[in-house]
Amino acid sequence: MSSTVVIVGGGYAGTMVAKALDDRADVILVDPRDAFVNVSGSLRATARLDWADQPFFDYGPLLTRGRVIRDSVVAVQPGGVTLADGGRVDADHIVLATGSSHSYPARPRTTATSAAAAADDLRATNEQLSRADRVLVLGAGPVGLELAGEIRDAWPGKRITILDPSPEILPACLPEVRDELRRQLEELDIDLRLATSLADLPHAAAATASTFTVTTTDGEEITADIWFRTFGSRPHTAYLADGALVRLTERQTVPVDEHLNVIGHPTVYALGDIADLADPKMATQAMTQAPTVIENIAARLRGEQPVAVHEPATTHRILVPLGTRYGVGQLTSPDGGAIAAPVDVVVARKGTDLFTARFAERFGRTATAGIDSTGTAGDGEGSG
Repeated sequence: MSSTVVIVGGGYAGTMVAKALDDRADVILVDPRDAFVNVSGSLRATARLDWADQPFFDYGPLLTRGRVIRDSVVAVQPGGVTLADGGRVDADHIVLATGSSHSYPARPRTTATSAAAAADDLRATNEQLSRADRVLVLGAGPVGLELAGEIRDAWPGKRITILDPSPEILPACLPEVRDELRRQLEELDIDLRLATSLADLPHAAAATASTFTVTTTDGEEITADIWFRTFGSRPHTAYLADGALVRLTERQTVPVDEHLNVIGHPTVYALGDIADLADPKMATQAMTQAPTVIENIAARLRGEQPVAVHEPATTHRILVPLGTRYGVGQLTSPDGGAIAAPVDVVVARKGTDLFTARFAERFGRTATAGIDSTGTAGDGEGSG
């Protein structure tokens, strides 16, 4: 009898593990949505109507032998998971890959669990954004930067301001990467204000056109017509809060060992944003961790002991496109250190299609007109 592998979470890493194990076990992927969401594509879709459907990839073609259950997991035990509808799914192996929450539009609103509804939200936001002359982005992390770049790419005349309480931008990157980012933002006429906090959040609803004025903690007033929140992500681990499987860390992450097993459970794995690892909480790191889980489960399916060990990231790899023509990045050099990525590399690897061709291949979808179908995307550095 074939072993059952239950994967909780259909994001960057979860779908990667599911597809890799589909021909070796009875794979069951559990996710409340009907489609995978590519974060960077969602950011572009807010500024470009022709991208409204591009961030979403139906789970249907992902698995050949396995199946997808559209539901949420509310509890996990070593031998299976409990679903929100009260059902239980027994499992020989469990992979927890539920990622983090992000504010809209990086992630769909919780009310939009279908790709169609989420795409409609993006179209509505695009219409709201088209009516705003002044845009305020709260948060200067990769998501906020990419969003600002996409808006500038689509609307050269809008006034865009980014605020962040941190004194430095992309602090994990090389000084030359940060300097180049500042230069590009200045060239794009995007007003970056670091070490700046607001006394209160805007009274207007986020992602909705409505003129408002906010005041910084230094007393400066800023008036804008729409705002976006791009900070405040948190790991999706509420379904483990009862402590029945494992006690979460103070950061609400899942403790794992070098094999990415949940501590105390040799057949349960956790990876990505929810795993208590030193790796940056980014899509690229989640997908870098996935092969360790795949190899170790495959070994157990063969009746062998797992030997694959996850090696924590030694350099911070990231690509941050600012629309289709600008962007900065940091890659791993041949000697294992960090090296700045030239603009043309950032554009070719990510900015052109935001990895759409790569995910189209994973999900068996033909690349859409206007999207590079040659798979030019390189390393999987993603935002969030």
